[in-house]
Amino acid sequence: MDNNIKLNQKNLAKIAHKIPCPTYDRSKIKTGIVHVGIGGFHRAHEAYYTDRLLHDQTITDWGICGIALLEYDTKIHNTLKEQDGLYTLIIKELDGSLTKRVVGSIVEYLYAPEDPTAVIEKMASSEVKIISLTITEGGYNYSEATKSFDFTNPLIQYDLGHPEAPKTIFGYLTQALKLRKERGLNGCTIQSCDNIQGNGHMAKRMLLSYVLKAEPQLASWIETNVSFPNSMVDRITPATSASDISNLKETSGIDDAWPVVCEPFKQWVIEDDFSAGRPAWETVGAQFVEDVVPYEKMKLSLLNAGHTVLGIIGALRGYDTIDESVHNPEISTFLKNYMDLEVTPTLGALEGIDLDGYKKSLLERFGNINIKDQIDRICSESAAKFPIFVLPTVNANLETKGSIDFAALVIAAWAIYSLGKDENGNALAIKDAMKTILNEKGIAASKGNPKAFLEIETIFGQLKEEPTFVAAFTVAYNNIVENGIEACVIAQNQKALKVTE
Repeated sequence: MDNNIKLNQKNLAKIAHKIPCPTYDRSKIKTGIVHVGIGGFHRAHEAYYTDRLLHDQTITDWGICGIALLEYDTKIHNTLKEQDGLYTLIIKELDGSLTKRVVGSIVEYLYAPEDPTAVIEKMASSEVKIISLTITEGGYNYSEATKSFDFTNPLIQYDLGHPEAPKTIFGYLTQALKLRKERGLNGCTIQSCDNIQGNGHMAKRMLLSYVLKAEPQLASWIETNVSFPNSMVDRITPATSASDISNLKETSGIDDAWPVVCEPFKQWVIEDDFSAGRPAWETVGAQFVEDVVPYEKMKLSLLNAGHTVLGIIGALRGYDTIDESVHNPEISTFLKNYMDLEVTPTLGALEGIDLDGYKKSLLERFGNINIKDQIDRICSESAAKFPIFVLPTVNANLETKGSIDFAALVIAAWAIYSLGKDENGNALAIKDAMKTILNEKGIAASKGNPKAFLEIETIFGQLKEEPTFVAAFTVAYNNIVENGIEACVIAQNQKALKVTE
């Protein structure tokens, strides 16, 4: 007999005897935030901060409406609908213990493919002050080759021809803001929570690029009435596993179809630029600043790039999880060297930041054996991640004639990874919108022309024209093919040791 309690609003009082639950009256919470992209990270981060804020019983106008934008998001939408927007957050502490609580800040949920008009109307609602985004790095439709908005994207072409039933975030935002203008309503804040340096600037630039083609008369109104604060977000949130779901049932008696697991660390640094008011997130741990850029650059170049380094090298090595990769002492040393010798010189002054302490903490966080962050998740959509996390460091070091050898080795490893097998001959689960072209160029590289991989201009821009990098990349590629990834990692560490002696 199944004695587990199904997670929903009706059963919340029973569940509250087992783990902490919302103590505020969710029926009185109004939607002030529309969030697009209600995956694990949003639910471990912004929705968590907002839930903590709503426990102040006087705050009732900052509930979240979660938008499932893509057909891919059907499962999470249906889960939230069945559970009245409730879910369990499971924090995996460093000592192996679990801290659990039910989060209740998502009070509405809409499925865009089913009813695009309802989504547009919700975004245009006078009650909504913030539209926040976690649409992934690739969701901004930015081309590294042209340094501009990619109008060749078939979905963008579709939206231009079908404005009332769009498929992309740009189509939805344009129609919602158009309604606000036509109805004489106030503007709102569009808040990116994605891992892009200057994410607010990117959101504004890409949206205005689309608007100038779709609804050009709307652009000046957006400039005047809509703000786009930059932010830096941080909390490692691995994909929820079947064992996480069963463990919650066994240890707490709660039947939650999609709980969220995360690490204890969290950080949210936000530029204080909100055109229609904002929640007092600073009272629950967020930090509002005038300039987010130093924090963003540090985090993207160290944490996010660090994840990519561990993921690509670990994948070739045959590892499944990030903690396996970082607990290989040679790979851990390689990452430390990469951060010290290639990233740190590009960061500039970081007032008030203990950089050595931050880098040390990253290795500890990556090594949390309880998180079990899947390498195939970290390596997913690498084509969107490398231009943001790794290539800015490469380009900065090329300008100053700094070290590029560590990054070149990782990019060479990625070229070999794109062939679809690890060094043990096992198939790799490559999840990337550019999987086909990556594989094609990976095959071309494997036929005696490593440079072929660098010809993907939407990723690498003009890097193939930089002889210093091409030489380092080619040497690294041939060495991996001949000696294997671990031998190359060891050799690079030994080379770095001689440099620093």
